[in-house]
Amino acid sequence: MKKSLSQFLDTLSNFLAPRKGLIPLLGMGLIIVNLLLQLIFPEIWITRTNLFLHFGLLVAIFGLMLAWAL
Repeated sequence: MKKSLSQFLDTLSNFLAPRKGLIPLLGMGLIIVNLLLQLIFPEIWITRTNLFLHFGLLVAIFGLMLAWAL
């Protein structure tokens, strides 16, 4: 279990190292999805709670911190 998790993290790190802006772009994409959902479907639960906005912000901040570390 530990070996497979370690191998997965190594592979993920090798994939993300040259693509430092991929995770922040994914976070910004989630924020845009939230905006579009609010314009199209203003009364559904996901748009009332701004789920994609909050999740996109967390993903973008995590991506920036990860890019700085790599």
